[in-house]
Amino acid sequence: MRRLAIPQEFFGGVRAMAPLTVAVMPIGLVFGAVAAGKGLSSLEATLMSVLVFAGGSQFVAMDIWTHPASWGALAFSALLVNIRHVLMSASIGNKMPAFSGPAKYAAMLLLADEIWAMAEVRAGQTRLTPAWYAGLAVPFYCVWVLASLAGSAAGAFLGDPKATGLDFAFPAVFTVLVMGFWKGRDTGAVLAASATAAVLAHQFLPGVWYIAAGAAAGVAATLFTSRRQEACA
Repeated sequence: MRRLAIPQEFFGGVRAMAPLTVAVMPIGLVFGAVAAGKGLSSLEATLMSVLVFAGGSQFVAMDIWTHPASWGALAFSALLVNIRHVLMSASIGNKMPAFSGPAKYAAMLLLADEIWAMAEVRAGQTRLTPAWYAGLAVPFYCVWVLASLAGSAAGAFLGDPKATGLDFAFPAVFTVLVMGFWKGRDTGAVLAASATAAVLAHQFLPGVWYIAAGAAAGVAATLFTSRRQEACA
């Protein structure tokens, strides 16, 4: 019975993730096109998606890409963008008692914002299993890599993503994720704090510090609202 349950759980994860898997396609196409515009070959752009698998940091890397590349600046920018993964992995890691050690490490390597959000929702409803998580992560990862390859190959034909509206795909996906976590006024306060800090940092600090500032403000606001709820309880 257990062997029969594993495929069912896997395809359950695939079905749950399907809308976001479809939504990541234009984002991957845009990344591939941007990478091609920066002079990267299709192989280089695809390898970046295979090895990095972090859309935000990949787009930031393309934004500051130069020839020759400043590897220190690229690495530091990627660290700032992805520092939130420390909090995300700590959060979801506590909800993986069914995962062996190697399975948990593999799950963290395939962690992305969309995958984390769906896994958190699942863990809040029922037991999170490796098969269901694999159904989330593996197709999503494959589609991201293949879309990056297609976007890079078609970069010359796609042209400026802003002209076709494809550049809006990235913020649209995150808007959907935020609405899935909406819990009323407290969620609004967290979003407002994060947005305010990010905008101010973007105006007054160089580079991508606005990402770290927004994340830090969001965490601080979450802690404040949680403690206020505990005090009122």
